[in-house]
Amino acid sequence: MPLQIGLLGKQLFLVVFTLLPIINPLGLTPIYLGMTAGWPQDARTSVARRIGIYTFFLLLSATFLGSLVLAFFGLSLDAVRIGGGLLVAASGWRLLHSDPDAHVDAPTDPSDDLISSRAFYPLTFPLTCGPGSISVALTLGAGLFSEGVQIDERSFATLAGLMIVSALVYLCYRSAPRLGGLIGRTGSIVMLRLSAFILLCLGVQILLDAGFKILKAHG
Repeated sequence: MPLQIGLLGKQLFLVVFTLLPIINPLGLTPIYLGMTAGWPQDARTSVARRIGIYTFFLLLSATFLGSLVLAFFGLSLDAVRIGGGLLVAASGWRLLHSDPDAHVDAPTDPSDDLISSRAFYPLTFPLTCGPGSISVALTLGAGLFSEGVQIDERSFATLAGLMIVSALVYLCYRSAPRLGGLIGRTGSIVMLRLSAFILLCLGVQILLDAGFKILKAHG
């Protein structure tokens, strides 16, 4: 029994500490603040909660169903990386060239539809749960089902790990407005621009990694 508990703890640790650095919700908080600037606190809380929920179900689907979906549509993991990289780069480019006053000085009263749609795209996908985390989730799922489809203790440990990661995503975004209050208007604009540039570079890096991998495979 102690050995079994140790194995489950190791699986839980693997899931959390493999996915969390890739998702990096703390690093994405400036972008979250920029895309929800001027929104009341209850709307931001609702967005953070929905991002956590959407992140959980995306990771869950990628882990337990991802390989089947890719096989059904005849897609490769590299195609997912390239498509996700394009989305990330496009989001960074659009945010980089947006009017800062539109993000910082324009209070709005967002509708529930706007909250829901923005919480999923682009804040959950591809910013929070992008091609990197989906690739890792697919890999975790492949390790679980390498000997065929089976539901065992490791599957439940993996599920618990995904729940922890999603909860941490929610908590980071939920606490993000405190950061915005500390850095002020100018700091928010600077962080938004820097984060948008990093996001653009991240999308380009994803494209380069996938492209080099394809070239190496066919070289």
